[in-house]
Amino acid sequence: MKQDFFCHFWGVRGTRACPGPDTLHFGGNTSCVEVRCGEHRLIFDAGTGICPLGEQLAAVGPVSADIFLSHMHYDHIIGLPLFQPAYDPDNHFRIWAARQEDDIKTVLARFMGAPYFPVPFDTLSSNLSFVDFTAGETLTPSPGIHVTTAPLNHTNGATGYRVQFNGKSICYVTDNEHGEASHERQLLELIRDADLLIYDSTYTEEEYPSYKGWGHSTWQEGVRLCEAANVAVFVAYHHAPQHDDDFMTALALQLEARRPGSVVAREGMRLHP
Repeated sequence: MKQDFFCHFWGVRGTRACPGPDTLHFGGNTSCVEVRCGEHRLIFDAGTGICPLGEQLAAVGPVSADIFLSHMHYDHIIGLPLFQPAYDPDNHFRIWAARQEDDIKTVLARFMGAPYFPVPFDTLSSNLSFVDFTAGETLTPSPGIHVTTAPLNHTNGATGYRVQFNGKSICYVTDNEHGEASHERQLLELIRDADLLIYDSTYTEEEYPSYKGWGHSTWQEGVRLCEAANVAVFVAYHHAPQHDDDFMTALALQLEARRPGSVVAREGMRLHP
């Protein structure tokens, strides 16, 4: 439908990809979520999950999209040099990211530079443009689509996003460590009354003390945020690579018991707010 609004999960892991027989159900690719706003396509993060998305897009012909990066850690950008549509001059992409020390184009060109990748950044022959912004701004990638941003509590910085379209909202908040009061105030404002929140649930409460300071959160904290901000549906996301399908299935049961209607993200899942 022309005004359809949904998100499609192409990569749900954090830290590193973890393909194999023990992750077949939930998936082993790193962060990538496609959000469709009618005919307009937004892509959040470019982990290895953007590669199967790229294969699908390459099969349908010329495409345009806005790619929003939460931050520049490898698990969120590693798929970009392998994103097949980026090499097709008939395609158009805008890449958005909150400016840090360098602009986004400089960072990505360095990432693809020798000796780290066999071809240089300018080999990406699609029509690329870059938008640097300051976290906290509201962006308008297309008429009728509003993307609100907020800084997150993560090593080297990260950005959370809220997409508003056709009276509904989807929030993408990954790589955030709870417990910082100033960040939490901004985060609660970002997600307040949202229809759907995709949130960093890397650890459980039992695991978290061993990883405090690593820049991630728990599914239990996600539940608390949803209750505090009146969020309709909570989606646990950015799963740790060591959490296999058995672990994630048990987690899904705990999450459903704690907050009915909540969801654990898995590759191929499509959700409408």
